[in-house]
Amino acid sequence: MKTAIVTGATKGIGKAIALKLVELGYEMVLVGRNEQDLSKLKAEIEKSGRKCLPLSVDLQNEDAPEKIIKKTIAEFGQVDVLVNNAGLAHSAKISETDLETWDNIFKVNARAPFFLSKAAVPFLMKSENPLIINIGSVVGFKGYPHQGAYSSSKHALAGFTKVLAKEVQEFGIKVHLISPGGVNTEMVQEMRPDIDHSQLIQPEEIAELVEFLVTRKGKGTIDHLYIRRQSGIPFD
Repeated sequence: MKTAIVTGATKGIGKAIALKLVELGYEMVLVGRNEQDLSKLKAEIEKSGRKCLPLSVDLQNEDAPEKIIKKTIAEFGQVDVLVNNAGLAHSAKISETDLETWDNIFKVNARAPFFLSKAAVPFLMKSENPLIINIGSVVGFKGYPHQGAYSSSKHALAGFTKVLAKEVQEFGIKVHLISPGGVNTEMVQEMRPDIDHSQLIQPEEIAELVEFLVTRKGKGTIDHLYIRRQSGIPFD
């Protein structure tokens, strides 16, 4: 048995990744806030014969990471793959961004992956193929107007990922960062309604990258995958 946790699992990139991991034979832990969406995805996954644990958890809560790992271990006894995908975004000038918005974005985009990874590492150490995959963004190394808080949080995620990769390397845990440009999700449509949606990356393309990382063999280390749209500047 292999077990994977995916946060932000009910829509967009998270849902595509969860369904791909099911195809690869993983039992699934789905983390999201919408219980109805979680139930629908659980039913879809269980049709394939895989077990599924839906967890309605708000990652803004400090106790969320420990709760997710404890419930995962209680249900499956192990963790093999952790995908930190959940994210919040906000479009506003820095001068118009308030403290509450900043804090909420950082709680989900940076703090939750940090402490969820920390809680998962002792169990990942027991896995034959342990991975942590953090879903970043092009704004994690580029800057765009009106995305100050979001960009800052994704820069923080990228920095944390680099450090974590070095700290857990001795235990055989692989840590990867995927940084997409514009992906056809509700978040991007809200943040950038001016972009032609037909030109956006599809969530399934990100899931294919996860499949590559999960199934690849060899001694080489892949720290970072950056995927951009074939056309369109700004917002690669």
